[in-house]
Amino acid sequence: MQIPGPPHAGRTVRWGSETSMPAVRSVLVVGGGAAGCATAILLAEAGVQVEIVESRPGVPGVGSGITLQGNALRVLRDLGVWEPVREAGYAFDSLGIRAPDAAGTLVAEIPDVRTGGPDLPGTLGMSRPALARLLLDRAAGAGATVRFGTAPTALRQDGDGVEVTFSDGSGRRYDLVVGADGVRSWTRSAIGIATEPRATGMGIWRASVPRPAGVVRTDLTHGGRCYIAGYCPTGADTMYAYLVEDVQDRTGLSQAEQVAVFRDLAGAYGGPWDDIRECLTDDTRINYARFESHVVDAPWHRGRVVLVGDAAHSCPPTVAQGAAQGLEDAAVLAELLLAGDRVDDELLGRYTARREPRAREVVDASVQIGQWMLDRTPPAEADVPGVMQRVSALVTERP
Repeated sequence: MQIPGPPHAGRTVRWGSETSMPAVRSVLVVGGGAAGCATAILLAEAGVQVEIVESRPGVPGVGSGITLQGNALRVLRDLGVWEPVREAGYAFDSLGIRAPDAAGTLVAEIPDVRTGGPDLPGTLGMSRPALARLLLDRAAGAGATVRFGTAPTALRQDGDGVEVTFSDGSGRRYDLVVGADGVRSWTRSAIGIATEPRATGMGIWRASVPRPAGVVRTDLTHGGRCYIAGYCPTGADTMYAYLVEDVQDRTGLSQAEQVAVFRDLAGAYGGPWDDIRECLTDDTRINYARFESHVVDAPWHRGRVVLVGDAAHSCPPTVAQGAAQGLEDAAVLAELLLAGDRVDDELLGRYTARREPRAREVVDASVQIGQWMLDRTPPAEADVPGVMQRVSALVTERP
């Protein structure tokens, strides 16, 4: 399947007060996730010829929800998709904390920090497939070409560009290749970066269920049979619920067995969880994933190949910043490419210098919060509120 877009090679763009050529005229983006699409949209809008290749056969039709904080919404607004995102998702401005008791007692309601600015919600939940479709459609509308079921198999660089061979036997030359192909990035390995994610010791169950009327924000319960029991509304009548446990080998379970495990673990929690359990059926969409983390040491490029998003860094969802950090990567990289007049180590080095410390701090915070839980560190010694405040203050500032 292919979504075509018109060619833009060589088009002159206006940047600032002068008419100039951007640093690149043709770019390959490997991976059609949030970071890859954001990069493609910003470059294609400025007249750069952009091609996205995605190994999946099409836009994902199923998947769990995603929690997007204000700084992610800020980039989505810059991409021109905020209005459809708001319509498709569910926005809220507070976080609930519940006790692990039979009533699911609400013990605190904490206002969200509006990290995207006062004119955006603090948080928005939505379906991952819905976000993927919006971003891919926007990329195609901006002029990018999207090729599904296609992946690179070889990269050959020289001083002026990158020759890429694809799984369908085709080949093409580009000014720049952007590796946005996720945690298991082929691109990262292909350019000789050996960094790989490491397991943190936790696993998460996610289930997509109808939204009970009483669920109007994310509520978290710490303790009980799981480290975290939480949920996030994703639309007018949808939500996803999640349970975080010690990581286990959950492979080989049937769909019905997965639901049974989720229902059993959820039995430790009351309040809205009573309604969630009633919504579970043998056909409920559910998945299990291990928490992992990594940050590639500077620089995030080799020659004319550069990494963004989970290819460069990944973190557990304990501070809900994974997608946001990838979107910020795209914004900074596109800004530098469109303001510069050539691609070189200096320009791509500035990209890493602006992004690596911020992403590393977010990853470290995410891992630290999880480690305190694994170690059963007493609340008086685990400064979770302090860590969350520091992350919020950090991401409130534009990258």
